[in-house]
Parts: sequence; C-alpha cells; structure tokens
Amino acid sequence: MIRGWTFRVRLTALYGGLFLLVGAALLTVTYLLLAGALDRQQVSPGVVYNGGVAVAAPAKAGGAAKIVNSEDVDAIAKKEAFAKQVQLDLREKTLNSLLQWGALALGGVAVVGVYLGWLVAGRTLRPIQQITATARRVADRNLHERIALGGPRDELRELADTFDGMLERLDASFDGQRRFVANASHELRTPLAINRTLLEVAMGRPDAPPQLCQLGDTLLEVNARHERLIDGLLTMARSEQQVTDPVPVDLAEVAGHVLDQTTSPGVEVRHELRPATTSGDPVLLERLTQNLVENAVRYNASGGWVHVMCARDGDRTRLSVTNTGPVVAAYEIPGLFEPFRRLTDRVGSARGTGLGLSIVRSVARAHGGDVHAVPRDGGGLVVQVTLPAN
Repeated sequence: MIRGWTFRVRLTALYGGLFLLVGAALLTVTYLLLAGALDRQQVSPGVVYNGGVAVAAPAKAGGAAKIVNSEDVDAIAKKEAFAKQVQLDLREKTLNSLLQWGALALGGVAVVGVYLGWLVAGRTLRPIQQITATARRVADRNLHERIALGGPRDELRELADTFDGMLERLDASFDGQRRFVANASHELRTPLAINRTLLEVAMGRPDAPPQLCQLGDTLLEVNARHERLIDGLLTMARSEQQVTDPVPVDLAEVAGHVLDQTTSPGVEVRHELRPATTSGDPVLLERLTQNLVENAVRYNASGGWVHVMCARDGDRTRLSVTNTGPVVAAYEIPGLFEPFRRLTDRVGSARGTGLGLSIVRSVARAHGGDVHAVPRDGGGLVVQVTLPAN
C-alpha cells in the first residue's frame, strides 16, 4: 500500500510519525520521573494516644514515630501497613491517570501533527509542483517558458535553474533547426522555379520533338513534387512554433472551403459540418484540413467514399475524416505521422511527399490539440483532430 502513496502522503506520514514518536518518548520519560518521585516519598506515620485511641500521624523530618502506649504496638503496625497500602494505591492511581490523560493528549498531538505535516508537506512540495507544471506545459511545445523560481539558493532553486538552462539550450537548438529548414527551403525554391521555367520554354518551342516533350512532362512532374516537398517543409517549420497571434476560426467553414476545392474522381465525398470554433492560424488550420481530405481521397478505393465531420464536444472542437481504402494494420499507424513515411513505396508515389500527416500533427500540437488515427473496419482510416474550443 505504501508504494501507491504519493510523496506528499509519505511526507505527512513521516511528520505525523515523528510527532507521535516524540510525544510517546515524552510521555514515557514523564511516567518514569513521576514514578521515581512517588517511590522516594516514603510516609512514616507517628502514633499518638488520645482518649485510648491510637492515631497515626506523619513523622517530622529527621524524627521517629513516638509510642505513647506499648500495648498499642499491634495497632501501630496495622496503621503502618494501612499507610503503605494507601501510598501504593495513591501511586497507582496517579500513574494510571497520567497514562490515560497522556494517551488522550498523545492522540490529539498525533492528529494535529498529521494535519500540520500535510500543510508543511504541501508547502515544501510547492516548488516541485511549479517545476512539474512548467515541464508539462513545455511538453506541449512551449519551450519559451521558464520556471524562474525565486527564494533562497537551495537545492530546489538549483534544480529549477538547471531545468531553465536545459530549456534555454533546447529552445535555441529547435529555433536553429527551424531557421535552417526554412532558409534551406527558401533557397531551394529558386533553382526549382528556374528549372520549371526552362522546361516550359523548351517544351513550348515549335520545333520541339515529341521525345523532348515527353521528357519535359516527366521532369515537370518531378519538379512539382519537389516544390510540394519544400512547401511542406516550410509549413512544418512554421507549425513547429506556438501560435503567437491566434484568431477565432470556425473549422466547419474551413472544411467547407476545402471540400469546395477538392476534386475526387470516383470517390464520393460526404460531410456533416456543424459550427466548431477554435482559436489559431487560419492558414495552418486550412492546410491541416486540406491534407486530411487529400490523403483520404488519394488513398482510397474505386467507388469508395470520404466522410468529413466537424462538431464541438464540450470544451473541445473535433474534426474527423473517415475514408474507405486498403486495410491498414494498427501497428503501422504511428509510422504514418513520421516525416517521409507512407504505406506505399516512396519511389512509386509521385504525388505524395510523405509529409501530409506529419504536418497535420505539427499544426494540431501548435494549436494545443492532438491527432489520433485508428483503422476502419473493412479498410481505410478514421483520423480525428481535437483542438481547444473557443
């Protein structure tokens, strides 16, 4: 049972146990001291004779009992035995009373100790709770946040400062990586644009042979694929950052706009769009929806269908895209969200870049949401994006 206790409960039990142990030790010491004091207080009764009756009286300090009548020795002995018995009874009653009231006081001290231990443990763990809350927010891709723990430079302060230093290095590393991807993508756009222009000019010549036109069409298709790849890398680099200036967006309107621009030969597109507002970047959210719909149409079966559903569920906004298609194993789904991963062979897929679902996940996380996919019975996928509702 102790293994299931939280650290605060363990600290509380420790503090309460210490209170109880100290109280028990104090009660034991008091008991022993009082018992010793009562044992040292010996009462020597004196006997005086008054009107033929023997009376026992305490002896004076340093004196002895005085016997008035020698015939009353037996009576005096009885009186002394009676006095000793009274002393023993008084000692027993005093010690029992001490134990009873001491046990009650000890129980009260234990209860107060547990309560104070709970409060002290909470106050002691407050900096750790602050560190944990910051780490949880950082896990949601908010590397710009710092703990900045105040107070004396103790062990907890050193832990928080170490964590802040690690976050600063991670933030700089990820920013450098994003800048590199963005700069490289921008630099690659220019030669691809030049290649496309040269190919179009060569193919537009009146005396261009058919072989050249066929080769040009193939090269233009490859060039277009590279342009889509670079555009996807730019989108990923942008979506890896937290949205700094979110605006209200209705996912139902975004999905409707995407569906109006989607061509789906041989695939039926159904939709169920209810108002579902969220906050974020409209361009990124449109790209998220477009990738989901295009993937659902592209990786489908002839005569299949795609169902797009958008609605609000409490404090969350949900966008769900379901499609028919080939059977997908559950263990293959996590790999689909990795960059440049797809079910079909990379060379055999001329249109895809392997970044569609990776961009979807990056955009969803940048908006404080997440994406999940499960296989559909009979083939295809059910992909659901969950975002905070506005």
